[in-house]
Amino acid sequence: MTTEIDPITLGVIQNGLQQVCNEMDLAFCRAAFSPVIAEAMDRSDGIYAAEDGALIAQGDLGLPVFVGTMQYGTQAVIQRVSNPQPDDVIICNDPYLGGTHLMDVRFYRPFFYQGELFCWLANTGHWPDTGGMVPGGFSARATEVEQEGLRIPPVKLFKQGELDPEILAIIQSNIRIADQRIGDIQAQAAALKIGDKRLTALLDRYGRDTVAQAIAELRARAERLMRATIADVPDGVYTGEAFVDSDGVVDEPLKIAMQITVKGDEMTFDMTGSSPPCRGPMNSVIATTRSSVYLAIKHIFPDVPLNAGTYAPLKIIDPKGTFLYAEYPRPVSGCAAEVSQRIAEAVFAALTKAIPDRLFAAPAGSSGNFALGGYDPDKQRSYVMYVISGGGYGGHAGGDGLTNGCSTIGISKSQPIEVLEQYYPVLFERYALAEGSGGAGQHRGGFGINYRVRVRRGEARASMVMDHGRTGPQGALNGSEGGANTVRFDFKDGSTHTPLHLSKEQDITVRPGDVIDVCTPGGGGYGNPSNRDPQKVQDDIRKGYYSAEQSAARFPIKGSE
Repeated sequence: MTTEIDPITLGVIQNGLQQVCNEMDLAFCRAAFSPVIAEAMDRSDGIYAAEDGALIAQGDLGLPVFVGTMQYGTQAVIQRVSNPQPDDVIICNDPYLGGTHLMDVRFYRPFFYQGELFCWLANTGHWPDTGGMVPGGFSARATEVEQEGLRIPPVKLFKQGELDPEILAIIQSNIRIADQRIGDIQAQAAALKIGDKRLTALLDRYGRDTVAQAIAELRARAERLMRATIADVPDGVYTGEAFVDSDGVVDEPLKIAMQITVKGDEMTFDMTGSSPPCRGPMNSVIATTRSSVYLAIKHIFPDVPLNAGTYAPLKIIDPKGTFLYAEYPRPVSGCAAEVSQRIAEAVFAALTKAIPDRLFAAPAGSSGNFALGGYDPDKQRSYVMYVISGGGYGGHAGGDGLTNGCSTIGISKSQPIEVLEQYYPVLFERYALAEGSGGAGQHRGGFGINYRVRVRRGEARASMVMDHGRTGPQGALNGSEGGANTVRFDFKDGSTHTPLHLSKEQDITVRPGDVIDVCTPGGGGYGNPSNRDPQKVQDDIRKGYYSAEQSAARFPIKGSE
């Protein structure tokens, strides 16, 4: 008969598992070569169950969108990799096997304790390039996944600790800046090795059976707490929607139709009324679609601990026949960074009707994916620069939205511009708030940012897959939408170019002196703007957030409309 684990031991093991993941996160970002991993922290590490790949723990510094995808990716590895051995490391970036886009490369390491497989350690890192039509992989006009880059099935890159030179050669022969990727590969593998060492120490201290019992109990408790939290939400059917600007090929918006049924202690999510599969790269694989729902719920209920039990009460109907259930060979480069955030926005919009005091207006909801690839004649080497940027968060019942917050899907931050200028032949002439971009409301939205980057040396190719260029993030409870995303090319000869698809474009040739100007979205407003405290309206004018004319138009004095 199994004895109940005491609460002190349970708490210590819970924090011990978390610490293993955190140390993997830190080791990965500190050793990685790419600024997008080392500085922007576009990566994640976690521990997953041996039998079904279920999430056991994920690092505090990991991207939330990878919570679901790495779980499903581990399941795919378990199904496809036979006879894993100690010190093996499996690589995979296939989006249809529990992934996101091709640039998110996943490593999996089987963890053995006393000769038996106990669990899997896994991480994901965003590589700056994996081949394809354009530098950086964000091809706005791709119509099949092969145009987006190299697709790697689950294969052993390290076999019992030894790097396979033949598989490495295949990878390096199909990506740009291949000589720099070995640093990221070694960093990614080393992080898992550190996780192996730390987890071994935890099991040595408490024993295999006690740790396994703790994992099962933590999963059960997370499920009970999530069920209790859902039970406080009024039963009913709630609908919301969000729109993707376009797919990059056909200039028409894509609709995400969200229907959430709350019944007792469970929620059911139905997106089957969404737009059909699209030609361009804004399709979403099912792992990313599910993970987007999970992270949205975690935003709303942040106090529920994170493991597979957290999501047991969340039932997601597979939206087959829509662009949210991409199958080979649909292109998917925009799914993780952009479509995922529209899915979360639709969840927020639906549940605002059920629990408005716990919700908020829509955040910027775009990672601002911008890639620049070219040749630096001074350093005599090619480069691929990938930039992500923040935006405004939506207003909420407690106050105004956060300015220049990270994307909805993660904790990724903009790389320091000083680092980017050191690595690449560019100069950031402006990096400031996008004044006026916060949506009006009783509690206004936060502001996006405006940056201008000038090419200093050599010819380059610019591509971007962003969103919220057609409309800004939606407001809540009569709040106004936030400012939309804008992109403009200012060429040295005096001409300008605005992308046809507003926030999506590829292969724009830029030369020394040319400038790319980007304004990211502001958050939506929460509540009627006429109810805003007049002193706060004046403070915003004084700080330059809005002009007097903007403020008068957006924040009418109550009773004077």
